[in-house]
Amino acid sequence: MTTGPKQGPRFDIADIVRAHRARLGRSTRLSPQQRRVLTDIAQCRTAVLGGHVDRCTGCGHEHPAYNSCRNRHCPKCQALAQEKWIAERRARMLDVKHFHVVFTVPAELRALAAFAPREVFGALFRCAQSTLTEFGESRLEAMIGATLVLHTWTRDLRFHPHVHAIVTGGGLSRDGQRWCAVGAKFLFPVRAMSRVLCGKMLTELRKLYDHGAFLAFDDFRDPEAFDRLARRLAGTSWNVYAKPSFDTGENVLAYLGRYTHRVGIANSRLLAVSTDAVTFRTKGSGTATMAPVDFLRRFIRHVLPDGFHKIRHIGLYASAAVDKLALARHALCMRPTRPCALTWRERLTQVTGRDVGRCPLCSAEVRSIPVVRSRDPPRRAA
Repeated sequence: MTTGPKQGPRFDIADIVRAHRARLGRSTRLSPQQRRVLTDIAQCRTAVLGGHVDRCTGCGHEHPAYNSCRNRHCPKCQALAQEKWIAERRARMLDVKHFHVVFTVPAELRALAAFAPREVFGALFRCAQSTLTEFGESRLEAMIGATLVLHTWTRDLRFHPHVHAIVTGGGLSRDGQRWCAVGAKFLFPVRAMSRVLCGKMLTELRKLYDHGAFLAFDDFRDPEAFDRLARRLAGTSWNVYAKPSFDTGENVLAYLGRYTHRVGIANSRLLAVSTDAVTFRTKGSGTATMAPVDFLRRFIRHVLPDGFHKIRHIGLYASAAVDKLALARHALCMRPTRPCALTWRERLTQVTGRDVGRCPLCSAEVRSIPVVRSRDPPRRAA
């Protein structure tokens, strides 16, 4: 028995953008990055961006396929990017147990993070990286490997910056001869990591403050405001959470792929959309309902600064640690692997579950006919 192609989501965030962007612009000051994201999402997979028509060579069936915007914040453009990323990382992933560690910005810092996201997110990355590296060196006397991913949202799209880290359950010894594994259920003490993270972040924020990175922040108009915030943060329990992930590298990749290319909300979570309200699934069986403009306002809060890398690799997984990674693979008796080179059609077939080069009606081969973008100038006559 054969199954037909997978059905797409019933509702689309792009429709909400097209219907309510003007009202959002009248009530909310949008940054250039936010305006571009909204434009890209609204135009994604429409005639504005051009595309092609798939015409069946057998039955003549035609189906238009428009180009994607490829914006990293677009919920429709991440599936292929995720599969490509996983394929590229497969050759570098160590086949060992990994742990999932989460570093969260305290609530007292969220307003500052919203004001200066590049500075605060960058500081969080640097502090999380150095915390993991130092614990690996001091507790294991080894170099660990980790991939870190920034998320800024909760399931109901509130602003909640945090970094997910997938960390090897051990590391390469200092002499490069053996693998130093941690226990089956324990990576590093989370309370100790929390204290170290707190100290490092306060040092980083002090440097940024002294260099004028927060001059226009209203809460710091009082010269004593930053010192009061620092004292309050020093007495706060910083949330560092750790749990085991998976035992094999392949399972870790599938797990990590869900985090690396996730956006604030996917179309599949939309339950109902009308002119007055948007309802979407949150955690478990929970739901949230709000006005479309409020929904878009929450959505655009998670647009990252231009050029900001939300995925970073450290230790054995850093791009500069090729030699160290090779030693670790040798110590673990792992065979060398190569990235799986697939064409975009082959990768799309993996994602959609059907051969996009075949007609969905008769399975004959299809041929693509380019479609001119609607915003392109008319072609000159021959």
